[in-house]
Amino acid sequence: MRIAHVSSQLLTRVSLLTRLLAGQLGGELSRTEVGLLNTLSGGPRRVTELAELERLKQPTMTLLVQRLEQQGLVSRERHAGDGRVVLVTLTPAGSVALEDYRAQARAALSAYLAEMPDEQVEALAAATETLAHLVTVLQRGTSK
Repeated sequence: MRIAHVSSQLLTRVSLLTRLLAGQLGGELSRTEVGLLNTLSGGPRRVTELAELERLKQPTMTLLVQRLEQQGLVSRERHAGDGRVVLVTLTPAGSVALEDYRAQARAALSAYLAEMPDEQVEALAAATETLAHLVTVLQRGTSK
């Protein structure tokens, strides 16, 4: 059954692709740091929310935020309406670092894709659209 095959292989292959690409890019940011910056590109978030979204323990997320804050990539501010709440925000330098990482990833992927036959690139283009739909379904939390 195709669903069983895709279910058993997709996550493993996507994870491997991500690890291989991140390893080749090197750079100053870890995959976890890039993931956090990417999440913050959608707007400010609470540390507890970030920990949940990134699947990290709250103390680990706090340390990660502190490290990125020391690098000037994120900032922490008290919520205007509730001083007990701390929001983490992507700084302009964080936006630049994230876009630089994305540009390097695009360039590396483009170089590898250029070596592949056109039919395979077309298949990956279709798969990319399908993955976008799968992400939307997962974000809605429904299986239909």
